[in-house]
This record gives sequence, structure tokens and C-alpha cells, in this order.
Amino acid sequence: MARTGDGSARGSVWLEPRTPRGGRGGQPSGLDRERITAVSVRLLDAEGMARFSMRRLAAELNVTAMSLYWYVDTKDDLLELALDAAHGELRLPDPEDEGADWQDQLRALAGEYRALLVRHAWLSPLAGRHLNIGPNALEFSRVVQRVVRRAGLPAHGVTGAISAVLRFVYGYGTVEAHFLARAADTGLTADEYYRQTMSPVAEDPGTAEASRESREPMAARGGGAVDEMMDRDFGFALDLLIAGIEAMAARG
Repeated sequence: MARTGDGSARGSVWLEPRTPRGGRGGQPSGLDRERITAVSVRLLDAEGMARFSMRRLAAELNVTAMSLYWYVDTKDDLLELALDAAHGELRLPDPEDEGADWQDQLRALAGEYRALLVRHAWLSPLAGRHLNIGPNALEFSRVVQRVVRRAGLPAHGVTGAISAVLRFVYGYGTVEAHFLARAADTGLTADEYYRQTMSPVAEDPGTAEASRESREPMAARGGGAVDEMMDRDFGFALDLLIAGIEAMAARG
């Protein structure tokens, strides 16, 4: 969780009154939290978190920076709003659908979360800095919990199973997003960047042996485009986690 200037933990924008603040200049017309949040997400996608600021956002909205303080107290508030808005893009299965397989639903949730992390590369650094208790994030958590409960685990094992899956997806999606961003920065496709990166690794005396040792499992996995390799690894790792949940549930 982020800290305030005096070192104490900051709260959450979701625990504060949602009424506009007064006393900071004229309230701009045509502006509200929803519009401010939508533009914040668009800017974060286009320019990244390092360049995001109240001044930059105000310029995009064609208002003064001070006018934004009618709706939020700090930039952290805006980031928290953007974080939850992104979670609103997740397509969630119906956890009450008795005819649905919990494994299929968990795979769908994992895939949605991975795609979200890749689509919004700025999202993963924010996850540990905020309580993440907005309505969309809470609904995602609620659905994940209900789906995992249907696996038949003892009550004390449900949160551990959720952590295993979501933290795996978080790590995988974060690394994938960083890789794709780095490739884009070089002007290369993901496949071109992968080949350019791996060729020196295989030839350098200091890394060649490790590269040779990994050649067999890499070949067994199958070649193809980078996105295909990532999908195969992600799917197999997720299957391992689901098999582990099944095994633990069978132990009772």
C-alpha cells in the first residue's frame, strides 16, 4: 500500500466521499470522475506511468490542473480509479452456473487476467501499491473465490489456491507485458526481438552451455511464433496448478 508524506499508509479513494471537492477554484463544466478516469487510462496506455501527471492529464482534458482537484485529492487517487476501471474490462463467468465446469471457468478467469496485464502494462506495478477495493476489482475477486470454492477444497485451502493461480498469472502477464513493450521500443516485432536476443546468448561462451541445456525442453515444447510459445507455456503451467488443486481437494 502507498504511504503518505508523513510515512503513514494512505487509505483508498473508494473509502472517501464521492462528492466533488469545493473551494479550489471554479468547477469545470462537462467534467466528472468517469471522464477523468477514462482519459487517465488512455494516457497510461499511450505514455506509461512515468509520464503521467495531473498537469499532463489536465492538458489532455483541456482544463487547468487545479480543476481536477474538484474530483480527486491526489495523483494516487487517479491511479487507483484507473486501476479499477481497467478491471471493469474483465469478462467474468457466472459462478452460479451449475452446468459450468469450475476448471473451465478458472481457465477463463486466468486468461482474462493475463490479457488485462498485457494490455495495460502499467497495471501490475500499481497492484501492490493500492488496496484495490474498487467495485470491479471486488467483483473479480468475488467470482474467482466462488469458482475456486466449487473445486471442493477444504475452507482453509481456498485462499492459498487463489493465490497460487492469480500470482502465477500476475507474474506471467507482467513479464510478458515487459517483453512486448521492450520489443516495441526497439521497433521490432516480438519474433524478431526474440531471435535477436537469443542468438548472442547461444553463441556467447559464458551462456552457451546453459543455452544448450535448455535446447531439448525448448524443442520439445515446439517452435513457432513467440505468442504461440507463450500461450503453450501459460496453458501447461495453468493445467499444473489446476491439477494440484484437484489433488488437494481429493485429499480432503
